Amino acid sequence: MTTDTAHRVNGASYADGAGTWAVLLPAGRYDAERLVHHDTLELTGLDDLALPRPGDQVAVLADEPPRLVAVGRVAAPTTRRPEDPDDPQSDRGPDALVVAYTRRAFDEPVPADALALGGPVTALDPAAFRELVDRLGPPPQRRSWLVSLDLPIEADSPAEAVRLFWAYVQELGPRELPAFVSPSGDELAMQAFVLGAEANQDPEEDD
Repeated sequence: MTTDTAHRVNGASYADGAGTWAVLLPAGRYDAERLVHHDTLELTGLDDLALPRPGDQVAVLADEPPRLVAVGRVAAPTTRRPEDPDDPQSDRGPDALVVAYTRRAFDEPVPADALALGGPVTALDPAAFRELVDRLGPPPQRRSWLVSLDLPIEADSPAEAVRLFWAYVQELGPRELPAFVSPSGDELAMQAFVLGAEANQDPEEDD
């Protein structure tokens, strides 16, 4: 898995001839992108729309209210391919738009109310794109974190306990399991996260 390349976005040139676009996440997709790290965003169902070309820059937006949640570049051809790779004459699959993330802001999105969106994909004036992306400010400094997940599991052997652990992780995932995170070397600052946000795990504090 590659790491976020956010630190290179603000230094990129906007006058490189690439197009600039806004892409609106489908309903429910924001949470999925926020909970699990993805290197790319792939969108289908964009038939009959003018799509960005490879290399074009993209502002990824969430709706209600409109806000900037990521920035990226189109990373793959948007032409349709056969449904059956072994049969070139088979029906064509849906158009796919693949965006390689260059910066993520899912946890601290930027308001984008001023943008007039014409649908799931909208061409943007380069100046409007630059103004929106610049509102992200400088990227935060990257640091090392310790992330852990502790589950009490009853099993008849250590190997069985590990198998059950991964079964629970796959079944429950980040929507239900609390993950504990702290800066390396500062375990006293540990926080629990559920659904991508800090969650109190001390029942006494809820009273």
